[in-house]
Amino acid sequence: MPPTDASADTSGSTPSTGGGVEDTLELRLPDELAALFEQDRQPGSRAPVEQSSPGAAPGEGPGGKRPDHAPFPGEDLLDALSDWGAVPTPIGSFQLVPVLIERDLRLISRWMNDPAVAAFWELAGPESVTEAHLGSQLAGDGRSVPCLGVLDGVPTGYFEIYRADLDPLARHYPARPHDTGIHLLIGGVADRGRGVGTILLRAAADHVLDHRPRCGRVVAEPDLRNTPSVSAFLSAGFRFSAEVDLPDKRAALMVRDRALGKVL
Repeated sequence: MPPTDASADTSGSTPSTGGGVEDTLELRLPDELAALFEQDRQPGSRAPVEQSSPGAAPGEGPGGKRPDHAPFPGEDLLDALSDWGAVPTPIGSFQLVPVLIERDLRLISRWMNDPAVAAFWELAGPESVTEAHLGSQLAGDGRSVPCLGVLDGVPTGYFEIYRADLDPLARHYPARPHDTGIHLLIGGVADRGRGVGTILLRAAADHVLDHRPRCGRVVAEPDLRNTPSVSAFLSAGFRFSAEVDLPDKRAALMVRDRALGKVL
């Protein structure tokens, strides 16, 4: 799985139980969610996603309207993420734009080959490595959507918005229905260490909570070694919940509660 960061980057993964897991009630997943969780994750027969024209809004076809036969991933499981639009931040207008491999592969692969990013995402190498990672999500059922984080029209980072309650991560913490996870990296070296990651992380978490009314909290699991990432989550209103042992790392389980969103 991926990572979660904000200055260099990292998180996302598949945990195992470690330490004391957070002080929440472990709720039983509804039958329909449990069925989704267990269903086969092999690539399905999703209709191809149509490229956007330069003048069209993200998620729209060449004429400015998204064709009915070509939905973006996440239309159902993530409440039509492609239609969430832009939100203001102290440093510009921010938007999550679902990835189009033909358009975005070269940029994202370049970011993945930055040593500071590769240390945690482990996707360095030829473009085919990143393409396989993106393609597995785009060919799935929409429980994880890879996105560009676009600031004032400029791609600034890579985000994965995913249903944590339907992810293998849910086996390793007391998941609640509609928990939503974030993995991210900030692409530009010049944007790291300046608080950009914290601002965009807060904006992305707010975006999730504003557009997913059934989601009570946003979660993340950055690598404990990635101090800048953990710090960015704390500054963005997440709280440290527990340490968890994942198959590929020891992670900090970070939680952004809807109820505390205006306080932290």
